[in-house]
Amino acid sequence: MTLAGPGRPRAQQSIRPGATAREEILDAAAELFTTQGYAATSTRAIADAVGIRQSSLYHHFATKDDILEALLTGTVAEGLSFARAVCATTGTAADDPSPAVRLHAVALFDGTQLCSGPWNVGILYHLPEAKNPRFNDFLAARAELRGLYRRLGSAVVPHPLWPEDPQHHGEIAFRLVESLISLRADGLVTPGSPVQVADAALALCGAAEYLAAVRSGSFALISRLERDLPSRSFGERASDVHRSFDQRTNR
Repeated sequence: MTLAGPGRPRAQQSIRPGATAREEILDAAAELFTTQGYAATSTRAIADAVGIRQSSLYHHFATKDDILEALLTGTVAEGLSFARAVCATTGTAADDPSPAVRLHAVALFDGTQLCSGPWNVGILYHLPEAKNPRFNDFLAARAELRGLYRRLGSAVVPHPLWPEDPQHHGEIAFRLVESLISLRADGLVTPGSPVQVADAALALCGAAEYLAAVRSGSFALISRLERDLPSRSFGERASDVHRSFDQRTNR
């Protein structure tokens, strides 16, 4: 018998990834919520999947809603942190990233986060429970991230591209990135999908002609901000995907 926390005996050896019992609980809950459904998953089932007693689970999370809140918040935390950093980035006139580079970098980084990890947690956005005021912290974080997309989109396209252009370019970029959740649910996500979505967002902003330069600047900005782009277990890093994507498109 091992310990799941201070004075918390574990029923069996850990079979879950995670450095702590809390991380193991979140991993088990993510699997069960995304494969069996939130309503159909009990805290006992989560505890059993981790190999701990139900009372031990309550030592880390008081309710099932608390677990869902942690999972939902985790889907936007890294993307929001990065978007804030991108919007705060300054430099000399020569190396200050253009608005197009900033938007592409945010879309690429955010999209890669949604595609990483073993479970498609973003699909939980569609739960009726996720709209409950109980999850206001998550809703506020997602709204802030959405607002940063809009801000960046307005900077990329300060004037209408055509007479009836509603100039929703940042909003479209945000929605395109979140479409990766559905693509992943359908088994259609590949290592290049986040890059393709970021490219598509910029193409809709009228940047198709200089997309190669934007893409290169985007990866450089991510590196400059000392962030890594995880690959979901496809066996290659996002930077490798970038190089191979450029080779395939001859851009």
